[in-house]
Amino acid sequence: MPVLPGAEPYRHAGGEVGVLLCHGFTGSPQSLRPWARQLAGHGLTVSLPLLPGHGTRWEDMVLTGWPDWYAAVDRELRILRESCTRVFVAGLSMGGALALRLAAKHGEGVEGVIVVNPANRVHGLSAYALPVARHLVRTTKGIVSDIAKEGVEETGYHRVPLRAAHSLRTFLRRLDGELPQVTQPLLLLRSARDHVVPAVDALRILGRVSSRDVTEVLLEQSCHVATLDHDADRILDESLAFIGRLAPSVGKEGTTAGG
Repeated sequence: MPVLPGAEPYRHAGGEVGVLLCHGFTGSPQSLRPWARQLAGHGLTVSLPLLPGHGTRWEDMVLTGWPDWYAAVDRELRILRESCTRVFVAGLSMGGALALRLAAKHGEGVEGVIVVNPANRVHGLSAYALPVARHLVRTTKGIVSDIAKEGVEETGYHRVPLRAAHSLRTFLRRLDGELPQVTQPLLLLRSARDHVVPAVDALRILGRVSSRDVTEVLLEQSCHVATLDHDADRILDESLAFIGRLAPSVGKEGTTAGG
């Protein structure tokens, strides 16, 4: 099945500091591509994979679940660690949850974590109905393009397969128990007008992780897909400052030494 235009994975071989970016549920690398390219432009090695079942058609997502999505980013992290001395993990929404699990599982193999509007649970009455509803109803309305900036669209599915949503619910419940294993420095950026992931999710994550070096940034002009919204530049600036503080080889302009 052909990949949707703009949903292709993105990789850039840069310096000794690497960043793995994880996109969200029913989304694609398109939502993080500007961020990825800008990080690459500052000399960083960047990997932005396309998660299994994403970026084509929603029917393909029915055949996948959270173990597949996590395995994809876990594999990319291991590849990055072969060429980089320090690796950061980052993500949007469910991608933020995937990044947090990578940090929990890989320990010192992850230098720091950057999450934008990270998900912690599936909300609403539908969450409780999912175990049964997934056998009766195939899909529900999609959650893409929660963006305040006019004229900007997110490439993703306009239908959510309930079977995949149930798998996401299972994953987030599992991750919640693993959050205390996250000890790395954490940069959490959340939007003031998020219509997909409520602020309580970020608060829950901040209260559960064991990280002592924690920075929380409020994105006042953006909705859920903040990486394509008015605060995209703020996300880049905060990311570069965070990475540069923890990885001395990243210079004032973000360029890695020798990169």
